[in-house]
Amino acid sequence: MSNKAIDASIASLSALSFGELYNSDFLLTWDRSPEELRAVLAVSQALKEMRSANISPRIFDSGLAVSLFRDNSTRTRFSFASAANLLGLAVQDLDEGKSQIAHGETVRETAVMISFLSEVIGIRDDMFLGAGHEYMVEVGESLSLAHEAGLLERRPSIVNLQCDRDHPTQSMADLQHLANEFGGVDNLKGKKIAMTWAYSPSYGKPLSVPQGIIGLMTRFGMDVRLAYPEGYNLIPDIETKAAGFARQSGGTFTLSNSMDEAFKDADIVYPKSWAPFHVMQQRTELLRKKDHEGLKTLEQQCLAENRKFIDWECTEEKMKLTREALYMHCLPADISGVSCERGEVAASVFDAQRDATYREAGYKPYVIAAMILLSKVKDPVGLLKRIAAEGKPRSL
Repeated sequence: MSNKAIDASIASLSALSFGELYNSDFLLTWDRSPEELRAVLAVSQALKEMRSANISPRIFDSGLAVSLFRDNSTRTRFSFASAANLLGLAVQDLDEGKSQIAHGETVRETAVMISFLSEVIGIRDDMFLGAGHEYMVEVGESLSLAHEAGLLERRPSIVNLQCDRDHPTQSMADLQHLANEFGGVDNLKGKKIAMTWAYSPSYGKPLSVPQGIIGLMTRFGMDVRLAYPEGYNLIPDIETKAAGFARQSGGTFTLSNSMDEAFKDADIVYPKSWAPFHVMQQRTELLRKKDHEGLKTLEQQCLAENRKFIDWECTEEKMKLTREALYMHCLPADISGVSCERGEVAASVFDAQRDATYREAGYKPYVIAAMILLSKVKDPVGLLKRIAAEGKPRSL
């Protein structure tokens, strides 16, 4: 059975070098080479085309995909479950409140106990600045030690479903969305994307989405413009990384304190609220101390500070500064007059591009499935060719 779209995705994969993805974790996009990132996109696209062609890409007939969410989630939680199911894995949520973790079970013990017949562990840990990524690394090290000791027949791979530094499944889905909107990854070179802070009547939104965007889009030669009110900076090291990636790829990375300046002549806009780096540092310390009164005081201070920048909203007037830009958001957006009185985006702007944001979100299950597949399959090109040739129906 031949399908040109599937064949094209497999052909693009076969031209890439991505062997380091096998038997490894996917934690940060900036730890992966451009070819490895392209490999994820190629497999994701192939899986999407297979499902559209009613071809089953199930590569497992048993095994668990364990999900550990330490923060609330809708899109990423369901995307992980969908990705696991697409490949043939059953999903098991690890509820820390119902586990022995609440009784002092160590990270190493938990990691081993949930992994005997597991293939992948998806972790979302974005609450504590300076701890989320480190937790994932500790889980990975525990799994490696158990595998080397012969306790685990297969070491589960870890997929970062959002940490304090990066949100790789989101940013990779965003990259695939852009590639499809603009006719390929190579066509993104020189395109202007405005990653800007936007007003929200809530506090404590993670830094990982804007950090993920500037850390990834600068890898592909884009003109990345980061804008936020003075004092709302991201983790300094990641801003520095983005500037370095832009130099390497032939793109640009600029920083300003003007939303209008960032929007001017932009091809893509991504207005998204986040809490300032220094606020997240304070919040982390208060959370660790379980200082509830301190958290309430910090929240009120931050909400008052946010209100000073209520005009940082993606409006029709600001969109007129752009080149009829594509609007992007990880969702849910704070929509003025809909989900809040004043928020990140005007209802008219969001409504005009609602379908595009839903398409953007729709790539995430396939990106996650691609990360899992590439971590577990030694010859993904051969496997995908075989699946495509067999053409086993997904549904009758």
